[in-house]
Amino acid sequence: MPGLRRKIRIETERMTLRLPVHGDYRQWAELRAASAEFLAPWEPVWAHDHLTRKAFTNRVYWAARAEAQGTALPLLMLRRSDQRLLGAITLDNIRRGPVQAGTLGYWVGAPFARHGFMREAILAVVHHAFAQMDLSRIEAACLPENAASRGVLEKTGFKYEGVAQAYLQIAGRWRNHVLYANLRADRRGRTDAG
Repeated sequence: MPGLRRKIRIETERMTLRLPVHGDYRQWAELRAASAEFLAPWEPVWAHDHLTRKAFTNRVYWAARAEAQGTALPLLMLRRSDQRLLGAITLDNIRRGPVQAGTLGYWVGAPFARHGFMREAILAVVHHAFAQMDLSRIEAACLPENAASRGVLEKTGFKYEGVAQAYLQIAGRWRNHVLYANLRADRRGRTDAG
């Protein structure tokens, strides 16, 4: 039917990735609050109202609008076995035309780190971006000392491309970031390239 859009859902082995809805607020706020110390070294400083229902409501509306306009794909990561919120992954800054690219960002709650959930989510979102959205390049950036983030990017096919000086404000300071990219038709490092 015209005017009806299918809601985006990406299924992985253990998770459902989907847009946030208003009913996710409590789980989201509780997981973010419980993981605040774990996430603080890697994220921008939270706004004073970051964990409020109003801020989350704005996030839900932004997510729906951004997905409908094709500018971002902000997804929550829910464990299928119990619908427990694990974290979030966003394909943002989606550019079309000759570039066909987007930027990946993600976070996982402290209790769920180092269980392979983010690796699973990144693989699924990158596959969706290449196969369903026809993107050609997915970019990601992280702090040089964030060994866990660098490791998951490298294990999911991202390759190091360089350093961006003063890329983002993290924990209140402008910080350099290492840049990675995953290309749909990646031939970097292959010996059969001609």
